[in-house]
Amino acid sequence: MKNTNGILNSKISRVIAEVGHTDLLLISDAGLPIPQSVERIDVAIVPNIPRFLDVLKAILSELSVERIVLAEEIKSVNPRFNEEILSLFPSNIEVTYVSHTDFKRTTQCARVAIRTGEFTPYANIILQAGVVF
Repeated sequence: MKNTNGILNSKISRVIAEVGHTDLLLISDAGLPIPQSVERIDVAIVPNIPRFLDVLKAILSELSVERIVLAEEIKSVNPRFNEEILSLFPSNIEVTYVSHTDFKRTTQCARVAIRTGEFTPYANIILQAGVVF
């Protein structure tokens, strides 16, 4: 067993260890279509368990991130959630907003998709891995 207070899910832990600089990691709500070609780690149990923000916080505790991608629609449909997401990152993080259609297209380039049980609209993020040196 890992000797850490970090991520216990073995698949997520493995992926974080394998991710290289500029690789893309997707964290999605329960409804986002995940391309067949992308590795899926499904942690959804029932509606809203686990929550998107809880999974994001856990991943951020172990992953270096240099850029994030969000759907443009989150700013108008769910501005409070957008602010909650942004509050988890340093102010100098590169944030890219794209249309939801382009967001779904970009998911095809993800190294892995982690599907949460979140039922909040546009609760999806693409993390671009950074480096720790």
